[in-house]
Amino acid sequence: MDLSTFDFRTGKMLMSKMNKSRQRVRYDSSNQVKGKPDLNTALPVRQTASIFKQPVTKITNHPSNKVKSDPQKAVDQPRQLFWEKKLSGLNAFDIAEELVKTMDLPKGLQGVGPGCTDETLLSAIASALHTSTMPITGQLSAAVEKNPGVWLNTTQPLCKAFMVTDEDIRKQEELVQQVRKRLEEALMADMLAHVEELARDGEAPLDKACTEEDDEEDEDEDEEDPDPDPEMEHV
Repeated sequence: MDLSTFDFRTGKMLMSKMNKSRQRVRYDSSNQVKGKPDLNTALPVRQTASIFKQPVTKITNHPSNKVKSDPQKAVDQPRQLFWEKKLSGLNAFDIAEELVKTMDLPKGLQGVGPGCTDETLLSAIASALHTSTMPITGQLSAAVEKNPGVWLNTTQPLCKAFMVTDEDIRKQEELVQQVRKRLEEALMADMLAHVEELARDGEAPLDKACTEEDDEEDEDEDEEDPDPDPEMEHV
């Protein structure tokens, strides 16, 4: 029995000394439990009954040790569901700071998902055309309408599956021809207005060029004609 904390005069145990001794014992026991970190990086030595030390061979190029990685997974970054909704509310303005009217989508393009408007769908399709190399087919899964948060394909815009027919291509060609014709008429009108403005200010560019050519020809003829003989003039 430890009597180092016993007071023989009073016949009682000194509690202050007892607490200090307990802390000392606890500290010593914790130090014994904690071992020193092994910072040695040398290869282990085989412990055998042999009197000679046999080193352990470390093999790192074994076929079963190769780590397989998918390069496509590192290239394709994950996308957030319904990230196209971030494009809503963005509008385009012309040089006069007037709002540009958005184009009307065909009836075959129908949005899918919560809160998907025509403006959001138009921005999503435009983004897919510029950023993705995959064909745009829309959401092919029929279950996406029931639960779009589970069956949504993030690589496709928020629209139902659609098909481009020959009639759609023909209508688009006619629309392009009409736009080109209007552009040609606008360029011709601008060119005629520019010519009229030049004619109103003064001489037309074509007439001015012809006058300059005539002046140059007259100067060349004067240089080629020889001076008359002074004796012939006296007679």
